[in-house]
Amino acid sequence: MIPSRPFFALGVIAGLEGLGLLVYAMFDAVEGIRIGATGPAEVSSVPALILQIAILGAFGAGLVLVGTGWMRVRRWARAPFLLAQLIALVIGAPLVSAVGGVERIAGIIITLLAATGVVLVFTPAVTRSLAEHSD
Repeated sequence: MIPSRPFFALGVIAGLEGLGLLVYAMFDAVEGIRIGATGPAEVSSVPALILQIAILGAFGAGLVLVGTGWMRVRRWARAPFLLAQLIALVIGAPLVSAVGGVERIAGIIITLLAATGVVLVFTPAVTRSLAEHSD
């Protein structure tokens, strides 16, 4: 069964965000192996880097799972998706006004995906479909 457009879009948003976090976790792992932990000594250590990679990996895998939940029109996907979008807005919004070009572009993408996701979650079609489906 192919999900309706809003659910497909929600699945794609969650999947893209999850894959983005997984790729960033892999990037951090490669950089950690290649050049080690860098930055101020208070926040840059091998345990801190490992924890960051673990958190990014778990959060990314969770969002991929939420994306599959949206594709299958599962009610349980709504709460973790909304929480992830609120976190994304908190992270993305300040990046929109960042000095660096890469950071600014990342902030714009993160903010647009999160805002679109929040709006889609509360559309009447999604709300009605979730009320009709049982997990």
